[in-house]
Amino acid sequence: MKLSSLTCLATLGLLAALAPLAWAQDQNDHRNLQYRVFNLGVPLGGSVSADNGVNDLGWSAGESNLTGDATAHAVLWLIGFPIDLGTLGGPNSAVAWPGLNNTGEVVGISDTANMDPNGEAWSCAAFLPASHNGHTCVGFKWEFGHMTALPTLGGNNGFATSVNDRGQAVGWAENTVHDPTCVAPQLLQFEAVIWGPGENQIQQLTPYGSDPDSAATGINNRGQVVGISGICQNAVGNKSATHALLWQNGVPMNLGNLGGAAWNTPMAINN
Repeated sequence: MKLSSLTCLATLGLLAALAPLAWAQDQNDHRNLQYRVFNLGVPLGGSVSADNGVNDLGWSAGESNLTGDATAHAVLWLIGFPIDLGTLGGPNSAVAWPGLNNTGEVVGISDTANMDPNGEAWSCAAFLPASHNGHTCVGFKWEFGHMTALPTLGGNNGFATSVNDRGQAVGWAENTVHDPTCVAPQLLQFEAVIWGPGENQIQQLTPYGSDPDSAATGINNRGQVVGISGICQNAVGNKSATHALLWQNGVPMNLGNLGGAAWNTPMAINN
């Protein structure tokens, strides 16, 4: 057996011996923690709001319905104080994933003023009020009080989920391919992408194996990305998430599953 292997075994043995002690210490620390619960309210006048992520600064982001509950806007709570992030010209926006970093950048989705020429519902329909119907929807990045649209791969729609402290955002975007695995009204193929860190930079990530479509759901500060790949279907989970993936230096690796053929979706990755 090689020396490196012996060293690895010795290290694993030491970790195994220390694990119970670390666990016991962790449990003692947790017993001493106390929490207070704060109601962030519904700051934009509607009756529903959702907080979908928090960073190390105590900022959090999500969405809140406007008066009448027909529309919703993305919201950033700065230690409990809400900021309406607005939209890209359409009726709705949202931070639907834990899409904020520790440098004040927020990513999410927003309707545009444009109507979808293909009549697609797109992925945003699962996260936005019915007033989204008919509009194109793209990923956005918000910083310093300004929301900007993230580019697509030539198609009409995009979706941003996560951003790291290097300013790299991930999600998925349509290209111009008419994908036969799509289920109407979905028509165009979509692929996992990394945006940035520069403005208007976009990098497509390769799906796994023979899968035609993919989507990225999380990125850490090392640039490792998690997400899904599968068929186009309705551009929302199900068999679009046939495989749960980790992209390392752009190369997709199958994370496996528990026997199911769909909805295999990693949501986030740490450092």
